[in-house]
Amino acid sequence: MAGREPIEFWTRERCYITELLNDDEWPEVSLARCRVEPGVTTELHSLDVAEWYVIEHGTGLMRVGSLEPFFVGPGDTVAIAPHEAQQIQNTCESDLIFLCVCAPRFHADCYTARIHQEENNDVWSKPNN
Repeated sequence: MAGREPIEFWTRERCYITELLNDDEWPEVSLARCRVEPGVTTELHSLDVAEWYVIEHGTGLMRVGSLEPFFVGPGDTVAIAPHEAQQIQNTCESDLIFLCVCAPRFHADCYTARIHQEENNDVWSKPNN
């Protein structure tokens, strides 16, 4: 990855991703910066790998597995076990930006879409605070 300029790209998850580290030479881990626009809720999905979100900017409502949705903000870290359903909703008027660490590294085959948020609106009706 040396010398390569990271490029932000749109994903089916409804967010922008900039891969900072995702290379065959380091299969143990990957690191990406994610950006979710105001009012957007990402696709409900799971990964075959462990994942951590580290919130850098903005606020959001996080859903992980069967836990009640919970609010996150700058400095918060959310650990997500492999195969655990997850999604995040941007609740602020600016972009929600967070780092995403995966171990072992992320690859497209480890992504599984669950159901679309529109089919599960009730998840956002009563967040725990």
